[in-house]
Amino acid sequence: MVLPASVDVLGDVRRFIKNAAEQAGLDGKSTYNLQLALDEIVTNVILYGYEASGLTGNIVLKSDRTEESLVITLEDTGIAYDPRTREMPDEVDLSKDLEDRPIGGLGIFLAINGVDEFNYERAGNRNINTFTVYRSRRRQQTGGGSS
Repeated sequence: MVLPASVDVLGDVRRFIKNAAEQAGLDGKSTYNLQLALDEIVTNVILYGYEASGLTGNIVLKSDRTEESLVITLEDTGIAYDPRTREMPDEVDLSKDLEDRPIGGLGIFLAINGVDEFNYERAGNRNINTFTVYRSRRRQQTGGGSS
């Protein structure tokens, strides 16, 4: 699916993810986490990879289903940015009361930790973000994260 890099397409992204998750037989929690992850990263790509940089372009979404997993790939030609380089909150940060925490910083953390595997690569002028969710109810006990 190719969409213009505009916040107006976020509903289309959510529908694409929901459809792919349903076809893969993902449970409700896995589907929700995958939608949350894509929503966060796609929004960042649009706002910071394109708009804040004065660029225009498209985002490309692909889904691939295997016996073991559903893999969603997000490609864009915005500025290079590896979400894994963002400083992640630690246990101390996460245990603070909301009013004692700085604004922001949880979206990428939730995106990366809400799926079983997350990967980023820069290939030529393209950012490639890959989200993997295992189809089996016996998800790996790694707590999500990156590969």
